[in-house]
Amino acid sequence: MIYIKTPEEMGLMREAADLVSRTLGEIAKWALPGVTTRKIDNIAREFILDNGGTPACLGYGGFPGTVCCEVNDIVVHGFPSGYTLQEGDIFGADTVAELNGYHGDMCYTFPIGEVDPAIMRLLTTTKESLYVGIEACRPGKRIGDVANAVQTYCESRGYSVVREMCGHGIGRKMHEDPEVPNYGRKGTGAVIRNGMCLCIEPMINMGSKNIIVDRDGWTCRTRDHKPSAHYEHTLAIIDGHTEVLTTFDYVKDVLGDRFI
Repeated sequence: MIYIKTPEEMGLMREAADLVSRTLGEIAKWALPGVTTRKIDNIAREFILDNGGTPACLGYGGFPGTVCCEVNDIVVHGFPSGYTLQEGDIFGADTVAELNGYHGDMCYTFPIGEVDPAIMRLLTTTKESLYVGIEACRPGKRIGDVANAVQTYCESRGYSVVREMCGHGIGRKMHEDPEVPNYGRKGTGAVIRNGMCLCIEPMINMGSKNIIVDRDGWTCRTRDHKPSAHYEHTLAIIDGHTEVLTTFDYVKDVLGDRFI
């Protein structure tokens, strides 16, 4: 069932989206060589709590962290750990903040130090495809139009699109209907309409689209262990327009010239 938000609920969604955006800005300060993913997770958790929110990923279905930590070949749902980020790594930080009963969800993949130019192109293309998907997300269009826009953009540039993981509706729950895949056919899926809140989140691989899941039951990796990139925004359909509720501006303020 797709939940249509009232204007009052949209206001609460904006507040949750701002909190998770500021959390990514805080993470940006620590996405550096020599820092463990567990330290970043702790910082994100404390920041959300200090600002009146709840780290929604923590304990969700048994997940042990505030941030899904995606290093190199990890597509999504990686555990925070004692792994120390290294020069040349890429680090996706996917997190959700709950505030006043509503959720904001976003992800940014950080280059750690100097990164191979070929991998940087993967990051750039994936982030660009997020905005291509957002541009396709308009009232009266269908979810398949968004999915196809992301798929076409990435595959035409030589990358592959993960099939098993997708975006989703969001609101009082972290995951609501409809699912928002990153591949599909135009003109299919749910109709996009006013009052919907959606998360678009391309997960794009340098090599094969195929993934494997670690024994922990959560960590998804590329089967060929080539890099994967992931970017995400929470958005809302309001008065016939698409509004991006989350923002990378806080990340940009920290990274400066290093911002993708």
